[in-house]
Amino acid sequence: MFALADCNNFFVSCERAFQPELEGKAVVVLSNNDGCVVARSAESKALGVPMGTPIFKLKPLVDSGRLIVRSSNYALYGDLSRRVMNILREAIPDMEVYSIDEAFLNLEGLQEAEMVPLCRGIVAKVRKWTGIPISIGIAGTKTLGKVANHFAKRYPGYRGVCIINDGDKRAKALALTPIGDVWGIGWRTAPKLEATGVRTAADFVARPESWVHTHLGIVGVRTWKELQGIPAVEDNNGERRQSICTSRSFAELITSQEELLLRVSDFAGICAAKLRKEGSVAGEVAIFIQTNRFRPDLPQYAPYAVMRMDPPVSSTPEIVSAASKLLEGLWRDGYGYKRAGVIVSDTTPADAIQGSLFDAGAATRDRDNRISAIMDKVNYEAGCNLLRVATQRPGHYADGIRREHCSPQYSTDWNGLLCVK
Repeated sequence: MFALADCNNFFVSCERAFQPELEGKAVVVLSNNDGCVVARSAESKALGVPMGTPIFKLKPLVDSGRLIVRSSNYALYGDLSRRVMNILREAIPDMEVYSIDEAFLNLEGLQEAEMVPLCRGIVAKVRKWTGIPISIGIAGTKTLGKVANHFAKRYPGYRGVCIINDGDKRAKALALTPIGDVWGIGWRTAPKLEATGVRTAADFVARPESWVHTHLGIVGVRTWKELQGIPAVEDNNGERRQSICTSRSFAELITSQEELLLRVSDFAGICAAKLRKEGSVAGEVAIFIQTNRFRPDLPQYAPYAVMRMDPPVSSTPEIVSAASKLLEGLWRDGYGYKRAGVIVSDTTPADAIQGSLFDAGAATRDRDNRISAIMDKVNYEAGCNLLRVATQRPGHYADGIRREHCSPQYSTDWNGLLCVK
């Protein structure tokens, strides 16, 4: 049996954990540069605020005081996520962190009678120790666990925990679950299935396997099996990504090559740190820069360039250097740049790279790797890019992003600590 632990309206809940005056009020959290809605409280959903709504469209609600806005505070959200995951791991060591606010817990070895009381205890502990409300869905597969979690979240009678442990419960749950809410279906696929008469998860599992394979391929067949209680989704713990991308839109148009180099170097540094965290190296480094495509009155330019790295690398100096050289080749005067990004791809395990006896750059590469390891240790403890190469900016990577409604970093910055009067 699997349990899916999911934090309720996580970003909003993080804000409420330190601002109890937000409880019971309509709250939304915005994307980078205060662009669009990325998280909503139950009250804001009741107001009819759709996910992804640009903030300017919500101005009447904000000005009238009916809607409260917060900028994304990723330092706070990341810290609270780590605290929640540590509590879950202490209770159920065999767990898979699926996202910043979700984790699958493997309940193998527990009696079914123990599962619900144990999970309710976890729900209470997380709420008491972090202030974050969570819901837990229990079932024989991960996809059914997602379904159970929806019911645990939606209906207070479950007291935070719903279990699907027999055929009757599964059939009822599938009949009440819209096909668009099924994990693995997606918003693009759901309308296509609905057009064929598949409106609920029960309709979906009633179709023959051959029909599912024809319309959705092997991935759809896995979802179809999981909804019937047959495990078909593998554990993703330790899985290396084939590529890593770090990109951002800027609050203002950038017209200086020096300023854009600072931003691109930041993104390259983040990609390098993520590679090392996963124990990977990259065989390719690519960058892209873009003008504002929503400003047709301005000249447009959106180039892309890639550099092959031989041998593959993960050190910050090497990846930042590659990104800097690529930017030098792409830069054109006379444009205002709104977005940029760095992509590292063709990844392989770092311990699988065979060095060459005649590699003239081996000594320099070894030095860069040791420097990067020291940077990782110091920057992790400092919580920002305290150690960096010269072309990176000092301070937090979020510098330069519009965050007009940002709350303090209550748990990661001394200046953000709450003052008790």
